[in-house]
This record gives sequence, C-alpha cells and structure tokens, in this order.
Amino acid sequence: MAKNNRPDAPPVPGQSAAASNDLGWQPLRGPGLPPLVEQLVAHCTQLLHSHSLRTGTRMPSVRQLADDAGVSRDTVVLAYDRLVAQGALQSRPGAGFFVTAQRTAPAPLKDKKPILAADQAFDTPYLLRSMFRTVDGTQFDGGAGTLPSSWMDHDMLNAAVRAVGRSAGIQLLGYGAPQGYAALRQQLAGYLMTQGLTVDPEQQLMTTAGVTHGMDLILRSLLRPGDTVLVEDPAWFMVFGMLRSLGLQVQAVPRGPEGPDLQVLEQLARAHRPKLFITNTAVHNPTGFSLTLGVAYDVLRLAEQYDFAILEDDTYADFHPDQPVRLATLDRLRRVMLVGGFSKTLAGSLRMGYIAAQPQRIAALTDAKLLSGLTTSELGERVVHRILADGLYRKHVLRLRERLDEARQRCLKFVNHLGLQVHQEPNAGMFVWVDAARDTELLARKAAVDGVLLAPGVLFSAHQQPSTMLRLPVAMADSASERSALTSLLR
Repeated sequence: MAKNNRPDAPPVPGQSAAASNDLGWQPLRGPGLPPLVEQLVAHCTQLLHSHSLRTGTRMPSVRQLADDAGVSRDTVVLAYDRLVAQGALQSRPGAGFFVTAQRTAPAPLKDKKPILAADQAFDTPYLLRSMFRTVDGTQFDGGAGTLPSSWMDHDMLNAAVRAVGRSAGIQLLGYGAPQGYAALRQQLAGYLMTQGLTVDPEQQLMTTAGVTHGMDLILRSLLRPGDTVLVEDPAWFMVFGMLRSLGLQVQAVPRGPEGPDLQVLEQLARAHRPKLFITNTAVHNPTGFSLTLGVAYDVLRLAEQYDFAILEDDTYADFHPDQPVRLATLDRLRRVMLVGGFSKTLAGSLRMGYIAAQPQRIAALTDAKLLSGLTTSELGERVVHRILADGLYRKHVLRLRERLDEARQRCLKFVNHLGLQVHQEPNAGMFVWVDAARDTELLARKAAVDGVLLAPGVLFSAHQQPSTMLRLPVAMADSASERSALTSLLR
C-alpha cells in the first residue's frame, strides 16, 4: 500500500497507523508526571477524538511502538488493553489492534430536583430513591442515615483493603462460606463478648449484606402474609416499608425514652398474638433513646408469656456512650435475634452485617440467604475482619462518638434558635427528633421543590398519620448552607 507522505493526513481506513504516520507519541519522564501507560492512553484518546485515527485503522504493533517511543512492551500492551476496555480499540488475534467505530456519547442527564407532584405520595420508596441519587441543587440530605464522608477514617479503610488484597490471593476467587467468613465470625464473637453477649461463632452467627438484608431474611423466613408484627412507633421508616411489601399486619407500640410502652405492648400481644416484635433498643432511630434494664426484663417476660420472637436492631449501638442494655444479652438468644452491622461506622458501601441467634434459626436463615442470593461478599468481610483484628475499630468509634456529641449540642442549639421543640434530648446517636409544630410532610414537599430532602415524621409511623415530627441529622449543624436552607424553609 502506498505511503502517504503528508504528515498531517489521517490514516486511510484499514491502513496501519504506522504505515501512514506514526502516533507521534513521545513519553515524558520526570517527578510528578503521569505514568507512561496513562500518557499513552491519553494521547491515543486525543487522536481518536480529533479523528486523526479513523475507524478501521490498524494501530502500530506493540513492538514497533515500544521501540519508537523507547518504552517497554508491557507499557504499550497495558495501554492498548485499557483502550480495548474503553471500546476505543478492538483486538484481532494474529492481526493486531484496530480502531473501532466511534460513537458520540450522549450528554449526561442531569438529575432533577426531587419535586413531588401534588398527588404523589411522600413515602418510603420516594425517600429512598431520593437518598440514593445525585440531585443537582440539593442543599442537604435530611433523610440520609449516614455520617459525612469527611468524618470517616479513609486511611484505615484503604489500608485494610490493601492488606486484604496482598494476603487473600486466590481465596477471593470463590463464593465464600454460606454462613460467612469464618475468621470474621470468630472476631465478631469476641467483639460481642466485650459487649456482654456470648455467642458461638460456628452455630450462632452468620453474616449478611448489611442490617437491612439481615432483617429481610428474618422476616421472610419467620413470617407469612397476614401474620401480625409489633413495631415501635416511631421507628426506622425502612421497617414499615419492608413489612407492607410482605403483606404483614402491623401493630404500633409507642416508644418512649425508656423503651416501648409496656401496657400497650401487653394489650396488643394479648389481642393479636403476634409472631414477632421489632425493636431498636440501643440509640433508637429516630429518637436516640436507649432501653432501660427494668423495661428490658418486662419485654422479655411478655415475649415468654405471649410466645413471640424479638428482632433486636443493633444498628446504632456503637454510638452508645457506655455498654447498652441489650435484650439479646439478657435473653441469651433464646427468643431474640440480634442484627447489627458496620455501614454507619465504617462506610455505607461496605455492606457487611451479621445476625446472632440460636443455632436452629441460624441454620434456617443461612438456607434463606443461599436461596435469595447465595453468599455475601468475602472481600468486604475480610476488610471488616482486618479492621477489627488490628484493634483499630474501637478508637475509630470513640472519635466518632466525640464528634457526634459535639455536633449534637450545636444542632440542639440551632433547632432551639429556629423555634423547634425537642421534647427530650437524646444522649447519643446521629439524629435529633424535633417537633416543628406543623405538618412536616407538607414541609418536606415544600423543601423538595427547592432541592432539599427532609425525613418527615409521617414515614416513621406505622399508620403514616400526619405528624409534626421531623428527623434531622446532627451533622447538619456544621454546614452553613444546610442551616441556611432549613432556616429559609421554616420562615
């Protein structure tokens, strides 16, 4: 094929880039410069975007480009492989690498503000959809149940990920154990023992993909449509969403500073003979209250008398200033199933939770786990194990508690300044439960128009009746824009 001597002429389709003109790439070396592989990929990408490399053009051979540029062949191979992965090149065995048809990428769609239509429900699915998307103009996310990323220990997490990558080897290529990574279960047993709960890691512990997954497994394996479940009110909005999706009958038990209302609990247990009671005993979401010892004994007495099981949500227990009262500890897992996790304290993307329960329940729940999604990610389990085993977790949690305590005091002063009422201040946790003296669903709808996401009290109620209550994250007190947004909404 004739050689085109014009240095600026684009290659003819099917022609070798080296036959017409080379890529014109010379690597730059020196401190602070990008790696050679990244330089070559960027150079080729620029040629593709400027149409200097056309569809069907054969790229210079690995050896030729490496010799011309004075780099190793591995550098060229890695760069070509990345371009293949991006869809820019196609590898044809025995023939080389060829430019693929370039498609114009559609302009990225900008998420709209979470505006609600007048007849659209402000319900749990809406709040969840809004929480898990990037919304242009959102000023603060009052519904999110996570701490600011700046509060988390990125170095600790990254070091654990690197350590697991170096040590795990081919063991990460399999599915993992159905009941969960054995070393992590052993470590969890030790962690729970320091909390006063003795468990057998082989028979009484299993891992889950977070607390939500653990609760879902328990509900699906223990209950059938039409069964009655007792739930605290207020309670985590996700619980009510899950129960409604499973066709279960929900009865609300008012939650106070010391625990559930025992008189109502007994009345409902006698009248409905529930199969399960769901309670968040330590650092309750959304109020921040924690169960007292006296109420705990009475709850277990009623469970024995009326023969119902207990699902104890332990999500926020690590934020308790002392060792919290746990039903699982007092009951020794006879009726109680304890569900906990590390997403709140380590990383939201680290979906690692656990269930502690009696052996027969763990066996049944492990089967349910296999049927619903096989095993959980051993990579994430190994990362959590590394952090726990290295003794880093305790100090990290202490730092989070201190920061939460300081932010909570600032948040309480701020909401008091706004004229919002806190009926009883929490002594721990990520949230304050405030009375806005107005229908907070209407307030949340108004906020959504301005791109602000709030969690109104209606979502935290079993029967979703209008409510003047509002859950606010204490971390909002540290952001001037968030304070300004809420102030404007309440004018």
